[in-house]
Amino acid sequence: MKYNEISHFSHPQHKLKFEYTEALFKCDGCKEVGIGSRYRCATCDYDLHMHCALPTPTLSHPFYTKCSFQFHPRPPGPTPRYCNACEKDITGFLYHCKDCGFDLHPCCAKLPVVLSDDDVKLYLYRKVSAPCHRCGRKGRSWSYRSSCKKYNLHVACVKEMLVESWHEMGCTAGRGGSNRKLETRIPSLKVTLLQNHPKKSKSKVKKGCEMAALAIQFVVAAVLGDPTTLIAGVVGALISK
Repeated sequence: MKYNEISHFSHPQHKLKFEYTEALFKCDGCKEVGIGSRYRCATCDYDLHMHCALPTPTLSHPFYTKCSFQFHPRPPGPTPRYCNACEKDITGFLYHCKDCGFDLHPCCAKLPVVLSDDDVKLYLYRKVSAPCHRCGRKGRSWSYRSSCKKYNLHVACVKEMLVESWHEMGCTAGRGGSNRKLETRIPSLKVTLLQNHPKKSKSKVKKGCEMAALAIQFVVAAVLGDPTTLIAGVVGALISK
């Protein structure tokens, strides 16, 4: 459910207003990158993903059927925590299972099991035996794999691409301003496909690259916390430049 304005425990001094942005922003809740729908205090430059602004107190996940994840505003205990979905450090909001010790970023916990449109359908897997098109490795983090089994992307690799772009632009680039440089790292999957299929006709390679780009759009949009068609279109415009 979406509200135009909310009060939030993490920012009690002002109410947060819902807005949509095509610029990258850093969520002040989970400390991860986001795009699209957010709750924001313009006075304090304070931003929250939708999942962080309106968290579910308790959730279950199909990958961990015996776990009950509780929302926490900060990692519990003195031990550093990492996300079991993307294998990245957790420094802010999280979902934690006390019994199993598993942890998930809010956006990772809410990753859709299926991303699809008329041309591409991607399924989320805990582990995939096929190599990732980004890093060439198997296993590792959760992955999105296309139904045709041609495209496979680690959630961790997508996050790395986003973080690399974020740091190239300076960590404040997306804070309230316009940001159109998300494409700096993401097209590497297109390059990989071209290198892997040099003998195919140009038309087939072009079609393959288009499908790969579409797959990237959906995965990037999901990882950024807003897996909607509108956001996928925004991401697509960014990576096509």
